[in-house]
Amino acid sequence: MNIELVLFLVLGLLAVVSALMVVSRKSPIAATMFLVMHFMALGGLYLLLHAQFMAVVQVLVYAGAIMVLVVFVIMLLNLGDEQSLSEKVTKRETSGIALSMLLGGALIFAVTRAVRPHTSDAAAAALNNGTIEAVGKALFTTYVFPFEMISLVLLAAAVGAVVLTKRHLV
Repeated sequence: MNIELVLFLVLGLLAVVSALMVVSRKSPIAATMFLVMHFMALGGLYLLLHAQFMAVVQVLVYAGAIMVLVVFVIMLLNLGDEQSLSEKVTKRETSGIALSMLLGGALIFAVTRAVRPHTSDAAAAALNNGTIEAVGKALFTTYVFPFEMISLVLLAAAVGAVVLTKRHLV
């Protein structure tokens, strides 16, 4: 068993457990913290796939900026005492969960059997596609015009937000 397989199993288990904790917590702050843990585990899984750019974006954008906004919204809502969120699980729901897990396991088994690992030049080139160097090269050569147009749209949005804010302050 190599280190990549061990890291994949640990990070995958951490991602699944943290996702389950997100939906099972009563406290929104605790659920948010488990969501941050889930985003970190996904960033680690991206690193195992040699997609460094996606891992950095996952951690910086989602675990950083988005989750700060979510925490601020939760704090601004000033959620008071929660009503009881516990419900009795019926036999129908239990059988539905069991059937879903069985179907998911069968689907994972079928996909892993159908996809055979190929080692070729295409696989080596695919490993280099997720690097920051490859993304930067594509961004500033092939996609330079759309990149500049998006920057102009974002600049116009920022100027519009400032103008609308100034109008309300005067």
